[in-house]
Amino acid sequence: MKFNLTRAVGKTIEGEALVSPVPFSARYDLDRVNGVISRIGHPLQGESIKGKIFLAPGVQGGVAAGWALLAMEARGVGFAGLVFGDTNPVMVQGAVTAGIPIASGLALEAFEQIKTGDYISLDPSTMELTVLESFRVE
Repeated sequence: MKFNLTRAVGKTIEGEALVSPVPFSARYDLDRVNGVISRIGHPLQGESIKGKIFLAPGVQGGVAAGWALLAMEARGVGFAGLVFGDTNPVMVQGAVTAGIPIASGLALEAFEQIKTGDYISLDPSTMELTVLESFRVE
């Protein structure tokens, strides 16, 4: 399965998808020291983000996002990549500063097809997200 993106920057990466059904807040959703989703009641509470390509329909928050991404990358517990339906300039600036590939414009329908655990590729040069291997039990 291939999905088009409208904006993307960074190097091409492959990795495990971590898919959130809700918008992402770097300030409130994360334990930035340990690299896990920590907000109580979040659908991914307790999941590690380390080395994952994180997908979410949107973002929430501001300046704290940039600092959070940079701090987690420095600790070695950060994301491998970020893909959003919609994002904001602060998230993009934070990802670029931390060296994390980031993309936006992923259609909301993709969130019904891509699942946590799928092995995916993010290619900013072609603005495509590809599911390379799916691990769902059908």
